[in-house]
Amino acid sequence: MLSSLVLVGASLATHASAAACSRSFLESATTTYLKAQAAGQPSLLTLSPTVSYAENDTPMEISKGVLASPMTIDYSRSIYDSEACTAFTELNAASSPHPYVIHTRIVFASDSISTIESVVTDDGDWIFNATAHLNYAKQEKWDPIPEAARDTRATLKAAADAYLDQWGNPSHPVPLGTPCARLEGGMYTGTGNQSAANTCLMGAFPSPLKIGNRRYVIDETLGAVSIFNEFPFIEATAEDKAMPSSNLFRVQGGLIRYIHECTVCATRNCGR
Repeated sequence: MLSSLVLVGASLATHASAAACSRSFLESATTTYLKAQAAGQPSLLTLSPTVSYAENDTPMEISKGVLASPMTIDYSRSIYDSEACTAFTELNAASSPHPYVIHTRIVFASDSISTIESVVTDDGDWIFNATAHLNYAKQEKWDPIPEAARDTRATLKAAADAYLDQWGNPSHPVPLGTPCARLEGGMYTGTGNQSAANTCLMGAFPSPLKIGNRRYVIDETLGAVSIFNEFPFIEATAEDKAMPSSNLFRVQGGLIRYIHECTVCATRNCGR
């Protein structure tokens, strides 16, 4: 699944480099991406001639994807990885005629977008409910973390990886904070407050699951990590098929506080 998501206006072109780029560049690029998605106009983006575009692990022409469909964006949250020159955006379009919750990862190379990949969920995907997702996501606070209190990239990555590694080994330690809330589709484990009763603990899966093909966006300023991955969903008609999935984490002091998951179903309403 080649891809990532980022958009850049021509006026931003001089600020990106092949290896790293500034946070302000990524913030401006993400603003352009959101404008492009709202308008359904991919032409607003500065794309590499060899740009890779994919939705749900399926390469396609950008003009035929969801990015070419205008929608009302009711909420968005973005994180920025200056070291890797990548950006991640979670957007909710609950009030659009066709509701979506979309996770997008954008990769920049030099002055243009080299990769855009999105996990696009809608009705029939894992516990999908855009209205409930919007309600819960807007309650959370992901404020910038004071510089002296920020975790390292290694700490952030290790915490997020531990959560996915536990799916293959239930005894694997996961640094879950208290409180912690998990948002899967439209299902939330939190109570809308900071009660210690809010937990992200999970029971063991019926069989161990190996989560592969992980692609990261790591933001030390927000204590956030995005991992695009392949989830080996167990469905009646697709026991061995890995499904496109994305997990977004908020980590503070080495402990996971929030988790958002978007997973595509091969079979409509999988898991219900």
